[in-house]
Amino acid sequence: MEILKHALSANALLTAFAVVGLVMWLSNAISKRLLFGRVHGSAIAIVIGLAAAFAAGLWTGGDKGVVDIPVFAGIGLMGGAMLRDFAIVATAFEVDVVQARKAGAVGALALALGTILPFIVGSLIAVAFGYTDAVSITTIGAGAVTYIVGPVTGAALGASSAVMALSIATGVFKAVLVMVGTPIVAKAIGLDNPRSAMVFGGLMGTVSGVSGGLAATDRRLVPYGALTATFHTGLGCLVAPSILYLIVRGIVGG
Repeated sequence: MEILKHALSANALLTAFAVVGLVMWLSNAISKRLLFGRVHGSAIAIVIGLAAAFAAGLWTGGDKGVVDIPVFAGIGLMGGAMLRDFAIVATAFEVDVVQARKAGAVGALALALGTILPFIVGSLIAVAFGYTDAVSITTIGAGAVTYIVGPVTGAALGASSAVMALSIATGVFKAVLVMVGTPIVAKAIGLDNPRSAMVFGGLMGTVSGVSGGLAATDRRLVPYGALTATFHTGLGCLVAPSILYLIVRGIVGG
């Protein structure tokens, strides 16, 4: 057992990839066999990760989640800013600009509304729960845009780890709602063609939520919804810690 622990600790990053791969396999199995695809595997994996971080904090008394356990120290590097930003850039490179143009002005408007409206809702929720400083309000508001935009904004503005965790939780909650709600409302909103899927992806924003929801509705629409949802994440990461933060700071001060 000691030899195994030493091997896992000595190859921390490889261990992290193996653990995340195992979690993703388990999450996808739960999604497929227990939830019949209604909740995407990525959302289940995020919930498992948050639960593991909470349990590890209680066990070790630390403040870095599973990273405080030596065997899982590599997850701190794997989930750090460098690989996170690389993943965002890599996702953006998958976007076909020619296909993106097909959404036209409606798609651009959907992107704008899909960024601003969730941010306003998230910011109001932050204020309702007693947050008064611009950094915390902006970070939680950004989390309502997507669970990626939240921590990116928090890291840029110097938000506390607790506030960033809340922003992630807000984004995960939104993603789950989108996944579950998309098949229910698809017929009523005319979500049955590539153009409407691209507009829907721009409005909802969360890549995993849109992908999971469209997969449960019509798998052929997934690439189109994910296309604009990817732009949505990039747009949120750009404007939340800059323009939106300055607006919030101008309203609440400090």
